[in-house]
Amino acid sequence: MIASIKGIVLSKQPEGVIVDVNGIGYHVSIPLCSLADIPESGSTVFLHTYTHVREDSLQLFGFLSNEEKKIFTSLIGINGIGPKLGLAILSGMPVQKLVEAISSENVSLLSTIPGLGKKTSARLVLELKGKLPSFNMDETISSRLGAHADDAISALVNFGYKKPLAEKAVEQSVKNGTTAIEDIIREALKYLNERH
Repeated sequence: MIASIKGIVLSKQPEGVIVDVNGIGYHVSIPLCSLADIPESGSTVFLHTYTHVREDSLQLFGFLSNEEKKIFTSLIGINGIGPKLGLAILSGMPVQKLVEAISSENVSLLSTIPGLGKKTSARLVLELKGKLPSFNMDETISSRLGAHADDAISALVNFGYKKPLAEKAVEQSVKNGTTAIEDIIREALKYLNERH
């Protein structure tokens, strides 16, 4: 099973992204709400992936955070919800809002997701309430941006920058395709100096 993928973005479309890993282009389906956070073509991306194998196909589903992936696997563990509907559910609303809707048994809000009727929404609540990973908005940036991110943030905090500012700078740096720790810090410092 392919658990994660890191490579160069060749293209990004609503139906997914194509990531080049050592000359092989992998098509990865991602939730629509994550599309804006995928870097532009030519940049490096890291995705947590779920491999779905059937007799006639092998599909990769990608997520920017491990929490999103866990929620996806929880969704498709419910009878009647396949990967396609699981992806549609994650595309229908931000993960934090989805988890809150399930926790608060808000069936009417869940039913607003295209492809999800009241009956399936009620089953989601019944089967997943209290079982989903809590989606922390302040999750470590490294789970979304790959290795080195936490180390780079630590370095910037040691330089005297506030943590939220350091996170934003590192996120910007990684979005620009920087991967080596020294380059991430250099780019992040450049970003901070331009704004302060």
